[in-house]
Amino acid sequence: MNYDPARALDVLRTGSGLADAVFRDGQEEAIRHIVQGHGRLLVVQRTGWGKSFVYFIATKLLREASSGPALLISPLLALMRNQIAAAERIGVRAATINSDNMDEWASVEARLARGELDILLISPERLANERFRMQVLAGISAQISLLVVDEAHCISDWGHDFRPHYRLLERIVATLPPNLRLLATTATANDRVMDDLVTVLGPDLSVSRGDLNRTSLSLQTIRLPTQAERLAWLAEQLATLAGHGIIYTLTVRDANQVARWLGTRGFDVEAYTGETGERREELEQALLDNRVKALIATTALGMGYDKPDLAFVIHYQTPGSVVAYYQQVGRAGRALESAYGVPLSGQEEAEITDWFIRSAFPTQEEVASVLAALEEEPAGLSVPELLGKVNLSRGRIEKTIALLSLEAPAPIAKQGSKWQLTAAQLSNSFWERAERLTALRRDEHLQMQEYVDLPFGQHMKFLIDALDGDPSLVTVPLLPPLPTRVSEELINEAIAFLRRTSLPFEPRKQWPTGGLPRYGLRGPIEARHQAQPGKALCIWGDAGWGGLVRRGKYDDNRFSDDLVAACAKMIREWNPQPAPAWLTCVPSLRHPDLVPDFGRRLAVELNLPFHVALVKTNYRPEQKTMANSTQQARNVDGSLVLSNRPIPPGPVLLVDDMVDSRWTLTVSAWLLRVNGCGEVWPMALSLTGHNE
Repeated sequence: MNYDPARALDVLRTGSGLADAVFRDGQEEAIRHIVQGHGRLLVVQRTGWGKSFVYFIATKLLREASSGPALLISPLLALMRNQIAAAERIGVRAATINSDNMDEWASVEARLARGELDILLISPERLANERFRMQVLAGISAQISLLVVDEAHCISDWGHDFRPHYRLLERIVATLPPNLRLLATTATANDRVMDDLVTVLGPDLSVSRGDLNRTSLSLQTIRLPTQAERLAWLAEQLATLAGHGIIYTLTVRDANQVARWLGTRGFDVEAYTGETGERREELEQALLDNRVKALIATTALGMGYDKPDLAFVIHYQTPGSVVAYYQQVGRAGRALESAYGVPLSGQEEAEITDWFIRSAFPTQEEVASVLAALEEEPAGLSVPELLGKVNLSRGRIEKTIALLSLEAPAPIAKQGSKWQLTAAQLSNSFWERAERLTALRRDEHLQMQEYVDLPFGQHMKFLIDALDGDPSLVTVPLLPPLPTRVSEELINEAIAFLRRTSLPFEPRKQWPTGGLPRYGLRGPIEARHQAQPGKALCIWGDAGWGGLVRRGKYDDNRFSDDLVAACAKMIREWNPQPAPAWLTCVPSLRHPDLVPDFGRRLAVELNLPFHVALVKTNYRPEQKTMANSTQQARNVDGSLVLSNRPIPPGPVLLVDDMVDSRWTLTVSAWLLRVNGCGEVWPMALSLTGHNE
């Protein structure tokens, strides 16, 4: 097919909005390669280079020559939204089919069938969906003129952001005609990843690899061990940092907490996480329009988010690998002469990263329990049914099923809503890969700690080396380093903020699937037998009070008077109505005096009488060892009874040290209410969770 360089330049200028725009080194060559059908191509270029221009201009030229539509595999919804907007600026008609727009599927499919779409964007998970493969992909596969694999490092299990469903591409690519145009793009492919991509995408893969150096980025690292120090540093620096940016956190909880803190300091910031839901697009646009100083984000705001004038990317904790860091910091300084990239290193990040590494693959015990449960049920089990059969969380079950189902051959397959065993056995290569990648992730974490300890001016060279690029072109940072010391007064204010946090939790309103047979309970919980909404002082082990709660339970065997005072203050500010007339606590055989001792002292502080109203009948495993709600509910069933003392009149404050599943508090409240107690107000020292 002929290639028209004048038309390609015209499309570039239309899409960029710049009448004098010219192609960057390698861009036009890549477009020409695709349009003229010179074989499969991998483009490895730094973030901000303009990889999307390559595939959208190529798509535009192919469609103008009456070729069929393009199919683009893209890993994130935020990335898809940016890509669709970029496509429309070029004049490419783009749409997406994903889990968030099910109500639009029919209209998108109809437009595709009528030839009214130039490019369809899907996530790799769509490729595992039988309906999509049979009803959509099969209908257009013969007409597809170009297959684009964006963020292609996700294919490689060596990569920092491996997405298991990207492996489905290996099977799909193997069935494609050898002359089908295929373009894969990434900014983060070291030599190991490149070797993997060649294996998956074909031995005749041409590679266009550019300079990975980012001269506009001024990089530095700062160790500030405590969360209070880092909160104080952020408040100080955000007051003087020019422009707008992103502050990354490792967890959703931290994103929300940092956003709340900076909000109390007068900064216009918003949290952006996987739980942001329908507000994601609104918040992305708010940052694009400079209506917020910063988004406090998890990696949900990651690959492909394009704000060319982003002035800083700061990390509240360092990420797990230098390659992942290069990807994230690369959001900054795309159209600016200079921008800051600063990870703050804190003491909790090692524990968080270790959790991510440990949970990346199911354990042999988890796989064995899922396979054993399926073996007992030839008709198969749904995920909710598996929750009742195995002591694993929903997340662990879903991860185990996803990874097993993507093996070739797969030991399990889905029929309707149920998973069944197949004749295939799980290959030992599954475990070899898990072991190899776990070791790799630990090495990457150590490498990131080396990065944190580098002197100012050495960071970009380290990143380029990690990506197997050419570090000889690295230049000195353009901006001076940011201060590393923090005001003691502001640190104290941050400590006070962390200790002001109180966390609400809602009462359960439904007994678990299968009910609680020993109590004879199932179905909805009658409103008159429910607990009221509760309050917890903190998150278990977290900054603020969380560490003191953990120390009290496992080191001192007594909760401190400071915690008594903090809970009394929280309850006075909460002011539940009708007000509690007395106080009781959840019993324990394992720690029989711990919570009653705390409860008695809290009752004195609140000027309430303390009564023992509940008794534990027998030892049960600790609730934290129960991995899902169904197992946790059954663990409580029949284990609590009323004491032989009369229940005092009026509402009660029901105290426990930790709340996890809420089943212990739910059953305790039910026992009290059915025996004549007034409203039950639950209160716990800390919230915990199996994903913490």
